[in-house]
Amino acid sequence: MNILITGANRGIGAALDSAYSARGDTVLGTARGHPEYLDLDVTDPAAQAALAEKIEDTALDVVICNAGVYLDKGHSLADGYGAALWADTFAVNVTGVFLTVQNLLPHLQGAATPRIAIISSQMGSSEIASGSSYIYRASKAAALNLGRNLAVDLKGLGIAVGIYHPGWVRTDMGGGGAAVAPKDAAEGLIARIDALSLESTGAFETWDGRAHPF
Repeated sequence: MNILITGANRGIGAALDSAYSARGDTVLGTARGHPEYLDLDVTDPAAQAALAEKIEDTALDVVICNAGVYLDKGHSLADGYGAALWADTFAVNVTGVFLTVQNLLPHLQGAATPRIAIISSQMGSSEIASGSSYIYRASKAAALNLGRNLAVDLKGLGIAVGIYHPGWVRTDMGGGGAAVAPKDAAEGLIARIDALSLESTGAFETWDGRAHPF
């Protein structure tokens, strides 16, 4: 299969890249400003269009929208959460997902059973609200909502959409004390994506296969 992963240079993206490559899939990994990856700033429409043109007529079986930022970690309600952080976070975590899907749609339509995986978070769930990290939570809630609505509109094109909580993963974003190893998260996510179909499109699931509350 041909798999495209945004933000493949580190963390969960790098673990997904390694796991897919190890089983023999062709991985097209993107990153911003890393020469060993396809160059992509997910927030830049021109860069998105250039990527779509660069991969020419390659049919994509899976597009994984993984690139994300967590810029308000540890901020205080009293004096944190500046307006620029809201704009920058939503540009990557929400608009970046939409632009990726929009620009790669013709490549997905060229595959037999195309799938889109959106890496959201349990921090975007309206039913699991524990406070703080308002910008990140809001962006992941928006990514979840985006995925749910894309699932409706793309079903008629034969494209399934899954939204996933990858777990609390030991990455630069998750920290060294996180519960899940990147390799385990990647393997679990791949199993979920492999099982994704038009019957399950729009589902919000955890990396280890549990239905997640919205």
